[in-house]
Amino acid sequence: MLKQQGKRKMSNSTGCNQFKYIGRLLVVLVALVFFGMTYFNYPATAATNRDKNSYLVSLVPPSKTTPIFDPAKVSLGITPTGWSNGDDPSIDLYPRIPYQQILSEIALSGFKGSQTSGKYPEDIGVLKRELKLRNLTISEPWVGTEFTVGKTDETWAEFKKQVQFMKQIGGSKSIVVAELGNAVHQQPVAPLPNRPKFTDEQWNALTQGLNQLGKKAKEEGMQISYHPHIGTGVENLADIDRLMANTNPEYVNLLLDTGHLYYAGVDPLEVTKKYADRIKHVHLKNIRQPVLDESIKKGWSFLGSIKKGVFTVPGDTKEGAIEFKPILNELANANYEGWLIVEAEQDPNKTNPLKNALIARSYLRDVTGL
Repeated sequence: MLKQQGKRKMSNSTGCNQFKYIGRLLVVLVALVFFGMTYFNYPATAATNRDKNSYLVSLVPPSKTTPIFDPAKVSLGITPTGWSNGDDPSIDLYPRIPYQQILSEIALSGFKGSQTSGKYPEDIGVLKRELKLRNLTISEPWVGTEFTVGKTDETWAEFKKQVQFMKQIGGSKSIVVAELGNAVHQQPVAPLPNRPKFTDEQWNALTQGLNQLGKKAKEEGMQISYHPHIGTGVENLADIDRLMANTNPEYVNLLLDTGHLYYAGVDPLEVTKKYADRIKHVHLKNIRQPVLDESIKKGWSFLGSIKKGVFTVPGDTKEGAIEFKPILNELANANYEGWLIVEAEQDPNKTNPLKNALIARSYLRDVTGL
């Protein structure tokens, strides 16, 4: 009898412990979803679905509406700049956010690709394994050209390096380029009034160099898309018009970056309509208008503006100034094919990267059906 009572007590105790354990686990899971995982120091692993490839399950449910783009030809991705910034490594958490966590949260948000990052493994085998685990790919590498300052050999060396990298990684055929000769986007000066203004000779060097890069890219089965960027010599609509007019459409495409255009005083929708046939890559970046206004008024640097929160994500209806639906509809009407990449440089100490990624992904699901 005593033995039976002892067994009952042990059984009850074990049952209570099990309930406590399950209860604690549920609390942790709810906290992770509600607050976002970026603020938790945890190994970057998560439960997988039952697919044989064993990749992370998206927290964003699939759309129930008909996509406005062809899902087989348009992919959604996000840059890692919401978690950490390659131009300013001080924009990060402490301890720093590990690359595994960045990739896991990208996958959990329902994206299929990521731009390259200095945090990602340099070992191709390791990077491919980490990407495959999460059913991700690299959407694009970045090549900063310097044709306008005579660094042609250095530009070609970097370009060839990135071509080989993308061949080894597989998947995307897109290479993003931007001329960084005398650029001030990383300097402690206001970017709009201090950006470089190219001479006719520099413009010729740039356009000829881009045509040659684009031709080589095509021979390698890839394509280049030019990224107008704040603080560089190709920033506003007049710059874009000149670049497009003097480059070969067969070799040089345009990257539509909504945030950089808006920052420079250019209407992204106007550029979309004007160059829809040459847009082969898209960065969807939103702007916080009050921060931009203060930045211009006080002469903040580009990186200083980022730290103050000038950028936000599509779907931020509370603070975002850009209306994305007309832009996306215009791209869809032009039968756009390629990547739609969410990009919003953020300070993770001020905004939650996972939360922002989920907001953007949910918005794109609702607007595009993807």
